Amino acid sequence: MNPTHHPLDNRLPGMLRSGQRLRGIFNGIPSPALVEMCAFAGFDFVVIDNEHGSAGLETTEHMLRAARASGLPALVRCLEQDIARTLDLGASGLQIPMVNTAEHAAALVQRVKYPLPLGVAGVSGQRGSAFSSRAAGYGAFGGPQHTQRSNEGIALIVMIETPEAVANASAIAAVPGVDAVFVGPNDLAHTMGHENRWNEPPVQAAIEQAIRAVAAAGKCPGVLALTKDDEDRYANWGARFFASVTSGIINKALSDAATGGRSPVNY
Repeated sequence: MNPTHHPLDNRLPGMLRSGQRLRGIFNGIPSPALVEMCAFAGFDFVVIDNEHGSAGLETTEHMLRAARASGLPALVRCLEQDIARTLDLGASGLQIPMVNTAEHAAALVQRVKYPLPLGVAGVSGQRGSAFSSRAAGYGAFGGPQHTQRSNEGIALIVMIETPEAVANASAIAAVPGVDAVFVGPNDLAHTMGHENRWNEPPVQAAIEQAIRAVAAAGKCPGVLALTKDDEDRYANWGARFFASVTSGIINKALSDAATGGRSPVNY
């Protein structure tokens, strides 16, 4: 079986461990074509945003197909009640918002990982098994091989978005089965009382604290980076994967076209 034809793209955990800079993009617009455009533009991965986006599960499945067909690893940022079904759709990984403690992160690992057979080392979980899903090729690639491919090849990214989570960043990152920790600057700024002004010095200090703690724990720190200067600053603190937002990029391009580049855009 050619691995490029397998419905489950299992490259993300290795990419997150590589130490290389990775550039992804959040997409909350329910469009498989836009996912393909992100691939053709050269992004390292796409984050299908089902926390704030409007896609239902059927459209999410089509976006995952578009990502796989165009060679783009695809995370899904989803709410916790959607974890099981999103995994069965064939997501390359999950990004879960508002994780404040190591205990919460460990509980999420349990929901992402299948139970391991007796005598097999690794991170074991409690994910329910069904081999009729797209992730298992509707049964074509089910059984122990699917279990192993999923446990080793599906990434779990948890999000730090509150002062409590910043304080617990090292412990959260140290949880076995957590592949990366992403700092959400907008929500962090709001929960710190600064509205959306994440460039305020106290918010930037909290972002730096979280990124450095995650890096020191040996996991991949991620953060929203909308400019090259932002990316370089966060990279100097230890961040290794960065994300922008399709809607913001599209809005800015449209505003530039309409106003000659004179209209600011809020992300």
